Amino acid sequence: MNTLRALLYSLAFPLFNTASLHADELLAGVAKIDITDRTGPVNDPCFAKALVLKSGGTTAVLITVDAVAIGEIGRIGNGFLANVRGELERDLGILPASVVINASHCHGIIRADTLQLVVQVVKAAAKNLVPVKAGAGVGSERRISENRRLLMKDGTQVDMRRAYSMPRDEDVESVGPIDPQIGLLRLDRADGTTLAVVYQFACHPIMNPPSKGNSADYPGFASKVIEEALGGGALAFFIQGCGGDINPVRYKEVTRPADAEPLGTMLGAAVLAGVRPIETKDSAVLKVSNEVIAVPRAADYEKRIASIEEEQQQLLAALKPTNINFKAFLPLLLQHQLWPDFPSHHSQSYLHDQTLEKKAIAQLDADNRVLVENYLANIQIMERLTRLNTNLALLKKHLAETKAAAKPTLDVEVCGLRVGDFKLVTFPGEITVQVGLNIKTAAQDANAHVSGYTNGYIYYTPTVEQRNNTGYAQEDCDVLVAPEWQKIFETKALEVLQQLAR
Repeated sequence: MNTLRALLYSLAFPLFNTASLHADELLAGVAKIDITDRTGPVNDPCFAKALVLKSGGTTAVLITVDAVAIGEIGRIGNGFLANVRGELERDLGILPASVVINASHCHGIIRADTLQLVVQVVKAAAKNLVPVKAGAGVGSERRISENRRLLMKDGTQVDMRRAYSMPRDEDVESVGPIDPQIGLLRLDRADGTTLAVVYQFACHPIMNPPSKGNSADYPGFASKVIEEALGGGALAFFIQGCGGDINPVRYKEVTRPADAEPLGTMLGAAVLAGVRPIETKDSAVLKVSNEVIAVPRAADYEKRIASIEEEQQQLLAALKPTNINFKAFLPLLLQHQLWPDFPSHHSQSYLHDQTLEKKAIAQLDADNRVLVENYLANIQIMERLTRLNTNLALLKKHLAETKAAAKPTLDVEVCGLRVGDFKLVTFPGEITVQVGLNIKTAAQDANAHVSGYTNGYIYYTPTVEQRNNTGYAQEDCDVLVAPEWQKIFETKALEVLQQLAR
């Protein structure tokens, strides 16, 4: 969506549409459609799902898509959001600002005609509105996620990615937090059967590697568990939370095949455990809001790029000479680790040489030990260079984008949605977990939740501390925003949640 159109939406649609009162009947319709690109291997399907809500004069549309992002990267183009809204406004009279689209951030490949499929699924949901009762609650799941940022003993931070190796164990001080909370909304038909479950959780859906085939990853399996358990055509809607620095647990393991299904099964079971005790009510508040705010673009790319390039030169200069290659290095390393006292020969040879006052074997060991240590040091430099090279490329990419931008700020949508007691505030960035935790703590409302990956995509949006990290991680290099974005968004998000609660 271009800036002018976004501003027009904001002006045309008041910050909060409060036409819905407690006495109004809440109507809801749901539908889903397969959007999987099946031209290559498929492990499990990707879906687009639509939840259309209506109460009095208020209509809200929640769309969830098993895709990496709403625009910018992946198959969904930058015009997707505006085009979907435009078609829904033209054909159904739904205000553009009433449409909220969240990407799960799975890395599955979707069909080229996903835009048309999404419009189709919303229309299907809108045709089947039925009276519903709404109830909100929370669940918890601590077993399937871990923070991917490592706090190092030297005060820097690094991250865990498949693009580069882990740091040395002895250099790691601690790890960052996770958010185990699952935000829950249950919508029941008049006969008491469940029409829909909305569940919000923070974790990257990247357990299944691309080599496994197309996949919606753990959210796809979680939704399948929920839908099969509830039956009756109930649909489960996964909303990605503040998962910018949250990985599936143990996703870096190389000792067993990666598999998202067990993680999804555990999440699905946790959702069901949290959903079943929820009491739904006959009437429910429906509110939707949309506001465009400006966040500052990063202005420190050149400084960070220069710092990395300087470190690269220092590392290159630190490479040590060695006359062995990997073929020679590996057996020498094993020998010196397994038999440090007698790595080259049996003890008999050492004792025999001692009687002859010979030192040839001992000297060989000393020389080889230096070669092994130099080779190990070079490997560590190579690993550090790999990390720097990867993140340097991200900084250079975004420097070019920022130079081409017309202004020093980004216009982004902050959306609010309330259904009954369930409240959600959204943002288009990959919000890191501490930001979400900060907002929820300030809101002091168990049913208030924060989601990134919604109505656009502006790459990672880390905390100020993460953003200024000199260890260089994806979350602080694959960014468009300046550190000041955090306070701006946290303030606005809290304001939106407080308005939703009134």
